[in-house]
Amino acid sequence: MADSNLMEIFFRSIERPAYRMALFSCSNQDDALDLVQDAMCKFVAKYSEKPEAEWKALFYKILQNTIRDFYRKESVRSRWRVWLGGHSEEDIAEPLEQLADPIGQTPERETGNRQMFEHLQQELKKLSLKQQQVFLLRAWEGLSVSETALAMNCSEGTIKTHYFRATERLRKKLGEYWL
Repeated sequence: MADSNLMEIFFRSIERPAYRMALFSCSNQDDALDLVQDAMCKFVAKYSEKPEAEWKALFYKILQNTIRDFYRKESVRSRWRVWLGGHSEEDIAEPLEQLADPIGQTPERETGNRQMFEHLQQELKKLSLKQQQVFLLRAWEGLSVSETALAMNCSEGTIKTHYFRATERLRKKLGEYWL
């Protein structure tokens, strides 16, 4: 079993980015927390003996699989909801992750940053799930092409293609908001 202190440090370093990724995927804070917690439990059960250098990619692989399973279950649940009377879109909360208020930030700049983030979030949600996850793993989490391929259980060529398509679409759609 891996050193529990190392595992705890690893989970602390990965929990916020993993939560952000899960939240983008499911748009529900409680579901996102559940997804991350499930992925962490599965990681400890399956990969705690692996070398520490492999943990990040392996964790994201588990998180990706957990998100896919969630979508499959939600698809079935949605069909039943519609058939049984369902819920309206107003019943489903759409939380936005709040950016931390940096010290010395002017209200104008903070508003501009918030608008930029909201535009990015809206456009990320329009990407296919695979493009969205590739973009988040590569651009936000800093995983290499090979680590992302391992995490998403696909080829490096597939990662490169989806990342290129995601960034091109984001550049076209965001225009002036692109960072």
